[in-house]
Amino acid sequence: MSPLILVADDEEKIRKMVCDYLVKMGFRTLAVSDGVQAMTAIENQGPDLVLLDVMMPGQDGFQLAKHLWSLSGPPFLFMTARDEEADKVLGLELGADDYITKPFSLRELTARIQAVLRRVRNTEELTTSRVLTWKDLIVDVDAFRVTRNHVALELTAVQFQILLLFLSSPGRVWSRSQILESVRETSFEGYERTIDVHVKNLRKTLGDDVKSPRYIETVRGVGYRLIRD
Repeated sequence: MSPLILVADDEEKIRKMVCDYLVKMGFRTLAVSDGVQAMTAIENQGPDLVLLDVMMPGQDGFQLAKHLWSLSGPPFLFMTARDEEADKVLGLELGADDYITKPFSLRELTARIQAVLRRVRNTEELTTSRVLTWKDLIVDVDAFRVTRNHVALELTAVQFQILLLFLSSPGRVWSRSQILESVRETSFEGYERTIDVHVKNLRKTLGDDVKSPRYIETVRGVGYRLIRD
């Protein structure tokens, strides 16, 4: 069955345009006009991915994102007219897998949707019963589960993919562009800075101290690496 995409936007024209195009591209769609309806649809319909506008009545996109994060809900992308860098960073810090500003190309939006779904699918299809350990972390790849000292940690799909990349070669320095290409499978110009936000969120989830890190080290002017010792 084709993936179900929930489109949450208070502009009917946008909802129809996006839904019509996604249907042509082989997706199933469901459209709602506010955050409250979106949450109900997520709970009842179980979409594979959510497209969120920020400025919606009832419950805005940022509020809904916080709720999705707390529930470990489906992956979501923001699509909004708010193009300030602070808004983009906030969106990513709230767990969004991507952030696209209006007006946008429907082809680019579809490519980003496919990239997120591909990341999730690839993570789910990794080697059966593969369990990785690093210091006090246990990463169950098959179950999409990370624990530290037997306490489960809540990672987004992007954070999980970045952690797996680091674990694939401890001590290796990964540039932002390499990390971006790995987690997106296709590079979008100007989005390398979002990697910093995802790594920051990953560190926070792992309980890592930036000033005295145990897991992830910043290599100035280059990127990041997993600390060997």
